Amino acid sequence: MKKYRLAFDPWGLLLFLLMMLPCFVWFNLPAPNDILRGESATPVLDGIASVCQVLFVAALCLVMRSGRERLRFTPLIRGCIVCMLLYYLGWVLYYGGSIRPAVILLLTVPPCLSFLFYGLNRKNYIAVVLIVIFTACHLLYGMINFIMCGGFLWNS
Repeated sequence: MKKYRLAFDPWGLLLFLLMMLPCFVWFNLPAPNDILRGESATPVLDGIASVCQVLFVAALCLVMRSGRERLRFTPLIRGCIVCMLLYYLGWVLYYGGSIRPAVILLLTVPPCLSFLFYGLNRKNYIAVVLIVIFTACHLLYGMINFIMCGGFLWNS
C-alpha cells in the first residue's frame, strides 16, 4: 500500500464519464424492446456489482500509484479505446432494436475490459481487483437475466 497515494486522476474520471454517456441517454430515452428495464433475477449479485463499481471508479479517480509513467498511447490504452467503441456499437445495435445475445455481451464485456485495461495501464491494482469482481458479477447478471432466461433471446 506504500506505493499508492490519494490523488485525482482526471483521465480516470473522463473514462468513467465516457462509459456512462450511453447510460445517461438510456435513463432518459428508453430503447425499443428495452429489456434492460425489467426486474433482475439476481438482486444480491447486482448489489455486489454496484458496490464494486462505486469502489473501482473511486479507485480509478482518486488512487494513484507512485512513480507511474505519464499516460501514453500504449497497447492497453488502445485496447481501452477499442472496447469503448465496441460498447458504443452495442448501444447503437440495442437502440436499433436488437436484443440478441451478442448485443447483450457488447453491453456487458467491453465496458469492463475498458476499465480493466485502463487500470492495468495505470498499474492501479487496487482498482483492478475491484474491476475483476465487478466484471464477474456484471457478466453473470447479463447471462442469467438476458441470455439464459428460457432461451427467448436466442430467437429474437
